[in-house]
Amino acid sequence: MLTQIALEAESTLTDRFQTTVPSPVRQALHLGKKDKIKYVIQSDGSVLMQRVEAVEGDPVLDQFLSFLAVDMQKHPEKLQPLTASMRQSVASLVADVHIDFDAPLSNEDE
Repeated sequence: MLTQIALEAESTLTDRFQTTVPSPVRQALHLGKKDKIKYVIQSDGSVLMQRVEAVEGDPVLDQFLSFLAVDMQKHPEKLQPLTASMRQSVASLVADVHIDFDAPLSNEDE
């Protein structure tokens, strides 16, 4: 099987195992400062390098989660372990709920 190479570049690891992504690679992947890179190591030892696309968060959910984090830090004495009865209560609430994650959203859900 022939592999076609679109681009080949080299870089050197520093003493701290850091490297500079070569300019042609940065350009090909449209990388900018502070962008994230994903490495996928194949079973044959080859490595795929991809630009990680930024995922926009939900501002309301992000604020709520931040509120929870601050509250837990300020009041750790209020934290309680999840008991078996709490778990059973939640399980009974959702026992008959079935969700098809692959189904398209209806117009009213969007």
